[in-house]
Amino acid sequence: MEHAVAVSPWVPLAYLVAGVCFILALRGLSSPVTSQRGNRFGMIGMAIAVVTTLVTHVPIDSNVTIFAPTPPLFGGVIDAVTVAEILGAIGIGAAIGLVTARRIAMTAMPQLVAAFHSLVGLAAVLVAAAAFLNPVAFGIAQVIRPIYGPDLVNILPVSRIEMALGIAIGAITFSGSVIAFLKLNGNMSGKPILLPGRHVINLGLLAGILGLIAYFVTDQSPWVFWTITVLSFVIGFLLIVPIGGADMPVVVSMLNSYSGWAAAAMGFTLHNTAMIVTGALVGSSGAILSYIMCRAMNRSFISVIAGGFGGDSGGGAAAAATDRPWKRGSAEDAAFLMQQAEQVIIVPGYGMAVAQAQHTLREMGDKLKAHGVRVKYAIHPVAGRMPGHMNVLLAEANVPYDEVFELEDINSEFAQTDVAFVIGANDVTNPAAKTDKSSPIYGMPVLDVEKAKTVLFIKRSMGGVGYAGVDNELFYRDNTMMLLADAKKMVEEIVKSLD
Repeated sequence: MEHAVAVSPWVPLAYLVAGVCFILALRGLSSPVTSQRGNRFGMIGMAIAVVTTLVTHVPIDSNVTIFAPTPPLFGGVIDAVTVAEILGAIGIGAAIGLVTARRIAMTAMPQLVAAFHSLVGLAAVLVAAAAFLNPVAFGIAQVIRPIYGPDLVNILPVSRIEMALGIAIGAITFSGSVIAFLKLNGNMSGKPILLPGRHVINLGLLAGILGLIAYFVTDQSPWVFWTITVLSFVIGFLLIVPIGGADMPVVVSMLNSYSGWAAAAMGFTLHNTAMIVTGALVGSSGAILSYIMCRAMNRSFISVIAGGFGGDSGGGAAAAATDRPWKRGSAEDAAFLMQQAEQVIIVPGYGMAVAQAQHTLREMGDKLKAHGVRVKYAIHPVAGRMPGHMNVLLAEANVPYDEVFELEDINSEFAQTDVAFVIGANDVTNPAAKTDKSSPIYGMPVLDVEKAKTVLFIKRSMGGVGYAGVDNELFYRDNTMMLLADAKKMVEEIVKSLD
């Protein structure tokens, strides 16, 4: 069946409006104050892009078929896709997303993001595979009709490059995101898994993928395409496996960038301007965020891309370190010290997220302010397990935005602070990052909480270590008082003592 696609001058304008909405969304998401508005812009832009894409692919005639069956490249039958089927798929996806968003705990947000990245990568792989199997339907092939014999279908050279890059980046994103999800969710050890000769293996696989992509331009044989796909799945796995848990925030932002570039590559294959623009925005913003995160952790951006960072665990040293002398305090001690202070800086970490103590923490801050104490919150760029994790939790608890400060804006104030109240932030407060060259977190900028007159540190027990697997030197300082308990219960007891 022959059908034409309606072309309207309003289509480029609609995609332009969608692109502007995506830019405004990124701009809004750069600050907690404007994040809700940024989310709305993103949803509006996506709605415009989806509706425009559907409308422009409805045939001019009255038939409800959107994609008609066409002869596939390597045989088989490609069924028609109707408007009802697409709307049904959208409805199912929307229902899954809505239920997931409502039920997911804030502590599970990092692994949810990793799971979403894997779905974007898988979508790119499936679209590229569909385009390869049926290029005529995607308008990326020339059909040669010889006098004798079957029709010959030649995929356009530029489309072969776009298709191969899309499926390679998508496969790397999918398998890498699955490993990141398993590490973040606790299904897989957060410690680095260092394979012998991993750099040589990765470089060999990368060279093989690039070589096959170049060869695919001249030979569209199925074995070339599927070999690229398999090797890309494998290298995505190998790139993330050697990365330790302490570096997971960088991995999440890096995979975010990969998913964007995969979507952009598929946008070229589908001739969809909105996908190209959206993918480029996500890819570039993710790359910029990865660079910022690397600077925050003193990591090399190239080593992130190559999967060559993440150190050995320091678990052995941590076990012996617990015999060192340390001071233990109570909720009453903490309440008295903070009540007498002029300024208290609260440092939240993943332990706060696990205990869901953000609301109780805000209540404590309000009571301290009622006693005339100046309260501030210090956020490390990699506190938690994804960029902005602590900011989201504090915003959920309605902590005033003007009380929340990033590392570079507040680090100089710890020396003039009476009490630094650390709740579940381990690696990002470890002074060893500045002095111990053997530590896997050496060189990572940390919050200078040890410079405060008194450090109150909430921790479940002295036996555990941070996500990087190293003991925290801060526990054994003379000015540190350990508050060993569940974070939420301890803060609740402090609140009662303040009353």
